[in-house]
Amino acid sequence: MVAMMTDPIADMLARIRNAVAVRHDTTTVPASKMKIAIARILKEEGFIKDYEVYQEGPRRMLRIHLKYTGKKEPVITGLKRVSKPGLRVYVQRSEIPRVYGGLGIAIISTPQGVMTGQEAWRRRLGGEGIAYVW
Repeated sequence: MVAMMTDPIADMLARIRNAVAVRHDTTTVPASKMKIAIARILKEEGFIKDYEVYQEGPRRMLRIHLKYTGKKEPVITGLKRVSKPGLRVYVQRSEIPRVYGGLGIAIISTPQGVMTGQEAWRRRLGGEGIAYVW
């Protein structure tokens, strides 16, 4: 029997965090539209090398290829879940935070899709804060 998960996005971030801690090249998570959107942003912003979606029996899986610098230092130094199922966190355009002094990104779910805080600010949008990555 498969255990029911209350926060699949927090699970994805934890798997990435754990894989980076032990210097794995890839990590695998069950796929969803939201997770694929988060992986796309991480790739566009240069935090991961690549990602791929594939079928494993009846379910879709998301394989994330992690990125390291020349000295095998991880590009991702921190991941933080912002809005949780028990406490949703919504931000207006004026409240979008600068993560790690501008070195990190805020991932925000807006009415026009999942995007970085900077992109949401440029498009004059607010939304639900999903995660901070630095």
